Amino acid sequence: MLLIIPQVLGRTQLDEIASRLNDGRFVDGRFSAGKTARHVKNNEELHANQRQMEHLNKLVMSPLVQNPLFQAAAMPCRVASPYYARYSTGMSYGDHVDDPVMGPPGGQYRSDVSTTVFLNDPDCYQGGELVIRTSYGEQKVKLPAGDAVTYPSSSLHHINEITAGERLVAVTWTQSMIRDPQQRELLFQLYQARESLLETQAGSEDATRIDHVYVNLVRMWSEL
Repeated sequence: MLLIIPQVLGRTQLDEIASRLNDGRFVDGRFSAGKTARHVKNNEELHANQRQMEHLNKLVMSPLVQNPLFQAAAMPCRVASPYYARYSTGMSYGDHVDDPVMGPPGGQYRSDVSTTVFLNDPDCYQGGELVIRTSYGEQKVKLPAGDAVTYPSSSLHHINEITAGERLVAVTWTQSMIRDPQQRELLFQLYQARESLLETQAGSEDATRIDHVYVNLVRMWSEL
């Protein structure tokens, strides 16, 4: 399931993030890539001290993990600290699938859901589309600053070459309570129907029935 989550970040947050990234030091992004991805990866990633990262993560990740759509779609068990990536003219990231297990020894997690939060507006750069291969064909994603997109980490995807300007994003991964992507998608669709019924027909027999089905499927499929 590919899901766009609008307005995760507001303008005040984006302005402060931009200021901090502008003052930051970026290094070759291949240092953080897996054995396969490093051969097709050409970007830069922020190298910051713990205090700087904590402040950035508070600005970016707190709104994301508290977002109701993200919660319903990803059903997070663990959410990783993000990478802050910069793509300048000529940079790209070729076809790859995200590593199935990430993190340092003792802090490893399974990557079920990938999330990109866009940190600058699409008119700041040309090219740079996130291209995700889905069962419906290739989907190109280039969103306004503050919006996010989530998709299964098992998806083949790439970043088109930047032909002008600069692309700034935060990228993170989630280990979901629901490991199977098809089950997550079914639960998200059921969640949307449930929310609509609870809003328009609260207390009705249909709303109660859908609510019970949803919570019991979560209970049945979750790995906690």
